[in-house]
Amino acid sequence: MQANIDEVQRRIAAACARAGRAPDSVRLLPVSKTVNDERLAMAYTCGLRLLGENKVQEAHRKAEAMAGLGDLQWSIIGHLQTNKAKVVAKFASEFQGLDSLRVAEALDRRLHVEGRSLDVFVQVNTSAEHSKYGLPPDEVESFIRALPAYTALRVRGLMTLAVFSSDASRVRPCFQRLRALRDRLRQDARPGVALDELSMGMSGDYEIAIEEGATIVRVGQAIFGARPLPDSYYWPTDTES
Repeated sequence: MQANIDEVQRRIAAACARAGRAPDSVRLLPVSKTVNDERLAMAYTCGLRLLGENKVQEAHRKAEAMAGLGDLQWSIIGHLQTNKAKVVAKFASEFQGLDSLRVAEALDRRLHVEGRSLDVFVQVNTSAEHSKYGLPPDEVESFIRALPAYTALRVRGLMTLAVFSSDASRVRPCFQRLRALRDRLRQDARPGVALDELSMGMSGDYEIAIEEGATIVRVGQAIFGARPLPDSYYWPTDTES
């Protein structure tokens, strides 16, 4: 696993060099969905301290099982149902997938009960695919303007999933749209709303994402190995978050 992590970090550094950026301007978020507890312990030994998960219940179980590792934190990625907000509020340090004021309200209410706050990223559907969650780009500005009312949420930036394709000419525009949107919104951001972060890029396209301005890349299979089913299977649906 350490060799895989080192290789991903090497490729991150190379992509940063091509873009004229410092390697430390990109944060690696290892995505550990379907990875068992034994391999998670190995990941911790390799120095990983923040892990990303798409399924709330799976993430919560892992968090409880590994509670003895006090500095291990969890990022929930993707669509969230309001009835799962109370679980996320208990343990997550980050939520990358906010695209509904109903979810914002549910998270904020539960976080106040827990006495916690939560870093959040607004999910944007830059590919205009009906199969993907996230706000259309033209709805993001009004959505973000409403978020300061939810005081337990700390808005950090935007997140997207590009088209699932090996064709860079189809993938790259998704990242370019998110960066252009972020740059425009940041000029008039309200107090308490930070739009410094761009979470975009996964195992198959994170180097392109870095070239287009990603500050966070979500990498799973390149670190933990191939999963038994296609990546799209693991993204939450309306029936399971």
